[in-house]
Amino acid sequence: MPNTKPNSTFDRIRDYLKQIVYGGNDGIVTTFAIVAGFAGARAEGIAQIGGLAVVVFGLANLFADAVSMGLGEFLSARSQHQMYRRRRAERLEQIHQDRNKATDSLADQFGKRGLQPSQARQAAEAISNHAPMMADMLLSHEKAGMAPERDNPAINGLVTFGAFVVFGLLPILPYLIRDADQTSFQLSLSTTLLALTLLGVLRGWATQENYRRAVTETLGVGSVCAAVAFFVGWLVGG
Repeated sequence: MPNTKPNSTFDRIRDYLKQIVYGGNDGIVTTFAIVAGFAGARAEGIAQIGGLAVVVFGLANLFADAVSMGLGEFLSARSQHQMYRRRRAERLEQIHQDRNKATDSLADQFGKRGLQPSQARQAAEAISNHAPMMADMLLSHEKAGMAPERDNPAINGLVTFGAFVVFGLLPILPYLIRDADQTSFQLSLSTTLLALTLLGVLRGWATQENYRRAVTETLGVGSVCAAVAFFVGWLVGG
């Protein structure tokens, strides 16, 4: 019998898909950009520090950007929550001042969503007896975001950080376990493509969209960024 518990691991992954894809994709691109840039510049022959440079710059960028991304996600979510609370307080004040006007507005929104006028009015009047719910409904139709109680900025930041580090380590992994040479770059390219593919598969599984489309889009974005990094490295160091 399938697991339908609302707090299952799979459901939690879906809840944080945005942070996983956002952090994972940026982590892959950030570290492979270092690898591709040095490869394009043929940095292995420049002062014989190519492999060490990839590891040092790769790890430095990986953790610095991971912290930045995680904190950025945390602060962004906190700001959105504060804005939502302020707008919610304004809507509650408006409801208390003129409940009929607020009911008319909500009924109009329901009508735009497809309800018949009588049904829209009935639904709006039923909700108007609970001012907090009415405020949330009005804000949801105004695309003001999600109620803060449903989101945790700290966890969002940690998931973004974790995804960035886990996926971002893969492109530089070959340089951590072997000497830098052409084979290392080829292995890095392979692990990067694999990581982007896994990220696309994860996205397709969570959203139930076409797997081919999800993987193609994820690979496309990452490949463009990698190609730019390689070209710039070749242009500058070639």
